[in-house]
Amino acid sequence: MSAEPRINDRIRVPEVRLVGPSGEQVGIVPLAKALELAQEYDLDLVEVAANARPPVCKLMDYGKFKYESAMKAREARKNQAHTVIKEMKLRPKIDPHDYDTKKGHVVRFLKQGDKVKITIMFRGREQSRPELGFRLLQRLAEDVQDLGFIESNPKQDGRNMIMVLGPHKKKTEAMAEAREAQAARKAERQGAAPAEPAEEHAEA
Repeated sequence: MSAEPRINDRIRVPEVRLVGPSGEQVGIVPLAKALELAQEYDLDLVEVAANARPPVCKLMDYGKFKYESAMKAREARKNQAHTVIKEMKLRPKIDPHDYDTKKGHVVRFLKQGDKVKITIMFRGREQSRPELGFRLLQRLAEDVQDLGFIESNPKQDGRNMIMVLGPHKKKTEAMAEAREAQAARKAERQGAAPAEPAEEHAEA
């Protein structure tokens, strides 16, 4: 069934409870009278409460109403925060520089409000030393504990060991902070720009 309300000639009831263009209650009127009023106002007769007895109909510009509803829904989707799961892969015997680089990525993801799946990949004889992977995961969790927490404890998954870190900060908060920081940087650039010519003028 369509979610679209019935409008104008698609409404098939003898009478309706009519609401005017500004939300005023007109009362119960025959359908023919309601359609006549819609033509007079150059508006549509839209059924807004089909299950009421009699059904409630409103005089409105249905095309404009649909457009505004679509814009509101789009805006709501844009502001909705979807938590993303990022993945970071490490080797048990990772060198310090690589570890710092990977940790930097994890820090960035957590700051953005995303979850991070950490995968330790074992090869060959490394598989007999799972404690190496466990210790590495514990070290990483401790290094980023200000930004995230262990949401899923380390567990063996075939040749890999997996742990999931969750952010302390909600995605919506991270997005709001990022927008604020961007606006502050923009304002700072705009504020700093005119200062340079003024200094040159003073020297002259």
